[in-house]
Amino acid sequence: MEDGQTITFAALSITFLVGVSRAMILFIVTSGLSFVLGVLRIPNVAHGSLYMVGAFAAHSISTSFGGGSVGFWLALIFAPLVVALISLVAERSLFCHLYEREHLMLLLFTFALMLILGDLTKMIWGAEYRSIMAPEIFQGSVSIFGSPIPKYNIFLLIIGPVVAIGLWLFSSKTRIGKIARAAAVDREMVGAIGINVSWVFAFAFILGCFLAGLGGALVSPTISVTIGMDHNIIIEAFLIVTIGGLGNMWGAMVGSLIFGITQSFGVLFWPQFAIVFPYVAVVIVLTWKPTGMLKSVW
Repeated sequence: MEDGQTITFAALSITFLVGVSRAMILFIVTSGLSFVLGVLRIPNVAHGSLYMVGAFAAHSISTSFGGGSVGFWLALIFAPLVVALISLVAERSLFCHLYEREHLMLLLFTFALMLILGDLTKMIWGAEYRSIMAPEIFQGSVSIFGSPIPKYNIFLLIIGPVVAIGLWLFSSKTRIGKIARAAAVDREMVGAIGINVSWVFAFAFILGCFLAGLGGALVSPTISVTIGMDHNIIIEAFLIVTIGGLGNMWGAMVGSLIFGITQSFGVLFWPQFAIVFPYVAVVIVLTWKPTGMLKSVW
């Protein structure tokens, strides 16, 4: 904020809404990481790389169909499915043999997978910057309190809660969701009653990675799609999971809102140091409540 500049209510409102829309992408990505943490107890460092693959896949699919509205919607559908397919291969060939290993070994394994996915992404798509145009229906802006906000941000404000409610309904109301929650508490007991826990874990892992791919596809019209975009998101995702409560989906929502809103207001008030604001918020939250805002499932 420049000296002498007046901050109006409209500016504060738009800044808040932009921060919440940014938080919705963070939530979609982080909810997948939190779900995998809660059910499988895997700190998946490669989650950010799957988010990056989702963004690159969305660009390829979109441009293959002309880059218009049809291309965007097809990318939004199929890019997460591409990531889900990659995660299925990784889970069935690698992860399913490692569930009983120590967390440190799993952490190192997913770190190695992150490096592999990063190199493969660079080999397939190259190191050039890419971008996707939002569909025509989301181009332009709408006026709120006399100030413009991009229509695509409004779309993000809608799709975030839709994903949250859908994930909650899946985990709380469906049979496989209840089994996954039970397996997170006592996998031996679930296996003892004749349920194939291995495939339950596979489904949970695939769902979490699907959400990473969906986040990558959704963010692609708002930022440059490039190698290295996985590094920032995975750091932010783990911080959000930590302050929200390990494995707690609603904690991921709360943490994402804290992160997105503080970053947005940082840009408004002190743009040179905007990146610092979310991390200050993380320090404050963890100092006040080291176990996270909501109950951890660990």
